[in-house]
Amino acid sequence: MSASKQQNPAAPQSARSALVVADGWRDYQLLDCGAGMKQERWGEYTLVRPDPQIIWPRRDGGGAGPADWKNWDGYYHRHATGGGRWEFRKPLPEYWKIGYGQLVFKIRPTSFKHTGLFPEQAVNWDWFSKKIRDAKAAGREVSVLNFFGYTGAATCAAAAAGASVCHVDAAEGMVKWCRENAALSGLENAPIRYITDDCMKFVRREIKRGRRYDAIIMDPPTYGRGSGGEMWKLEDHLWELLRECREVLSDQPLFFLINAYTARLSPTVVVNLLGELMHAARGTITGGEVGLPIQRDGKVLPCGIYGRWEE
Repeated sequence: MSASKQQNPAAPQSARSALVVADGWRDYQLLDCGAGMKQERWGEYTLVRPDPQIIWPRRDGGGAGPADWKNWDGYYHRHATGGGRWEFRKPLPEYWKIGYGQLVFKIRPTSFKHTGLFPEQAVNWDWFSKKIRDAKAAGREVSVLNFFGYTGAATCAAAAAGASVCHVDAAEGMVKWCRENAALSGLENAPIRYITDDCMKFVRREIKRGRRYDAIIMDPPTYGRGSGGEMWKLEDHLWELLRECREVLSDQPLFFLINAYTARLSPTVVVNLLGELMHAARGTITGGEVGLPIQRDGKVLPCGIYGRWEE
């Protein structure tokens, strides 16, 4: 054992970065990738969307235009000046549903190319759901704080595993979507608090109120604005938010999960942040990439990074 570990035996142990792959889906498939685009099956509908990580060519030599992809229902065209628009071969419903285990999610193509769900995060849902179920089986109640909660997939997964959850997002429409996903998943009466607020302001109020949580999940954006127009910039504000979150963790925290979708962070940076944050707590820290298997050729599409602290 090193001298530094002898001096601080409670310091969390860090593991090497690892790629974790969300390969448990039935209602979703990443069918093919190439030339900056990906073809996905969302239930009974197939969508083609851009992805900046896909810089390799199509294996069959095809391009990235609509004529080069077969059997799609919706195709997102990028604009050279930013943004884009959907092209649909046939009218699609306003939304449809897909399932993951007992969870059911509302899917809707949005004007900014997303669908309301990040399927690669299923591998994190599975991880923290087991931790919650194991804690419950040991007779422990678990409370979870989900920051930047978006449409609430992680909130629903944690609630389905038996936790009470506080879901926070600055966008009222996303919080409403979370409520809808919870209802679709049979969780309309689950102990979920739905909060539309700026995350920094909310956690500071929770500190004053003395409220504590056993676990925290967060998916911070690169840039953003709070419900009152507050500016968020990842490099400037993430550590400040993490320090505030440490104040609302219970005396025996269960886990802390950070997801990120920005090229500005590496998994090692997230691991280092968690190491600084949880330096006085026993536990293990891991980090890496989350990915999706590509059905056509067996590659994995990296879809973001994660860092996990767990007791």
